[in-house]
Amino acid sequence: MPTVKDVIVRKPTDAEKKTCSIWPIWTCQKSTFDWDYTETETCLILEGKVTVKDRPGSGAVSFAAGDLVIFPTGLKCVWQVLEPVKKHYNFE
Repeated sequence: MPTVKDVIVRKPTDAEKKTCSIWPIWTCQKSTFDWDYTETETCLILEGKVTVKDRPGSGAVSFAAGDLVIFPTGLKCVWQVLEPVKKHYNFE
């Protein structure tokens, strides 16, 4: 089973930013919630700050505005939205 160690967080290329700009936008206020990834998700964080923790487990990964994040299929995690988030997203 994937863990947050399998989450990819990096700065996007200009080409990736352009591709992401046509994807839908999702927003969320400060909150904490469980999430199970049944598909791989790629997202570009436009605003905010988030920490995602393994469920179960103790690993964590953080990301913020300007990051490109890829979540693997099968990841079971807890999202902690520390600052209101706005992101472009795409499920594969």
